[in-house]
Amino acid sequence: MADETIAVVGAGIVGLAVGREIAHRRPGTRVVVLEKEADVALHQTGHNSGVVHAGIYYKPGSLKARLCARGRDLLRDYCADRRLPYDECGKLVVAVSDDDVARLDRLAVTAAENLVPGLRRLSAAEIRDLEPYATGLAALHSPRTAVTDFTGVARAFAEDIVASGGEVRLRFPVTRVTRLRHGLEVAAGEEAVTADRLVICAGLHTDTVSKLAADGKEPRIIPFRGEYMRVADEKAHMVRGLIYPVPDPRYPFLGVHFTRRVTGEVEVGPNAVPALAREGYRRSRVEAAELLRIACWPGTWHLARQHWRTGIKELYGSLSASAYMKAARRYVPDIGTRDVVRTKNGVRAQALDRDGTLVDDFRIHRLGRVTTVRNAPSPAATSSMAIAEHIAGLVLGDREAP
Repeated sequence: MADETIAVVGAGIVGLAVGREIAHRRPGTRVVVLEKEADVALHQTGHNSGVVHAGIYYKPGSLKARLCARGRDLLRDYCADRRLPYDECGKLVVAVSDDDVARLDRLAVTAAENLVPGLRRLSAAEIRDLEPYATGLAALHSPRTAVTDFTGVARAFAEDIVASGGEVRLRFPVTRVTRLRHGLEVAAGEEAVTADRLVICAGLHTDTVSKLAADGKEPRIIPFRGEYMRVADEKAHMVRGLIYPVPDPRYPFLGVHFTRRVTGEVEVGPNAVPALAREGYRRSRVEAAELLRIACWPGTWHLARQHWRTGIKELYGSLSASAYMKAARRYVPDIGTRDVVRTKNGVRAQALDRDGTLVDDFRIHRLGRVTTVRNAPSPAATSSMAIAEHIAGLVLGDREAP
């Protein structure tokens, strides 16, 4: 296999981690990462909150839970080795109602099963010891939850690939995948790359690229826009680390939260509202073809029937800064609408099954020479190096597909 060429579609943090791992694990293999944009990490990797998760939320035994724990340790060591920012500022998951407290108790059991390091429960008074401006009835404190610069990490992965003799080919929007007798041809217009194996890590475009590779149409990717607020500098000291709500187990979204970035800035968000374009970072961006694609998917209507109330609430918060901050002020009351300004938006690639189920776990599918990451939501950035180990094992034949 030393003379093989393996192509990876997508130069986000997961695709680059996969390319790096394959190049390091099997020296001599030619790795070519194909990216439609003019630079790496321009979509989900470059628009997230920078949080390195400790594994509090994920179903024990799931791929998410296992790869998050492994990925966190790998990422911490990698950042230290490459002198990239990595700040274990810690996270509080705060309960502000009796229902929250009951869910917090269940969350503590999950976190314990996932062996989250250093986790402890705090009383209302103890919350103030760590976050003087935060309020709540109780909280879980995760001291090993960290923040980093995922764009910087992705760039470092790209450098590693090139240093190993591989290539990161930019401005290569895949338009055709042809299965050959002994491999595949991956094309962008008239330009083509011939590869023995293909890994698809195309994020927001995963379902369309996988369709080109005849790897099925399900699940579909539904884009959700996440909108952030930035806290004014004079109020940024009110948040020392990360302050999260207790998540609703019915949704794969963690809710609006406070995050201190590695730059020292403090952000509030993100929310989760349906985007009307595959890359709908702005509300004004609407693509008729995308709307038709979403409307024609049966899962969309099942989802709408189940969660329309939540959808309306999220949309209202998107349109009204006061409504957005009303939820956030339950955790830090002294930061209000006048203390924030709208900042970047991100778009999350959320996989949706035909029956309306929002796919929660990582979903990785292999069909012959093609391996596809069909769903890689948070904590994919945290888990990227562990996801790469897992996929490299599949691609190189070191393990069987799950």
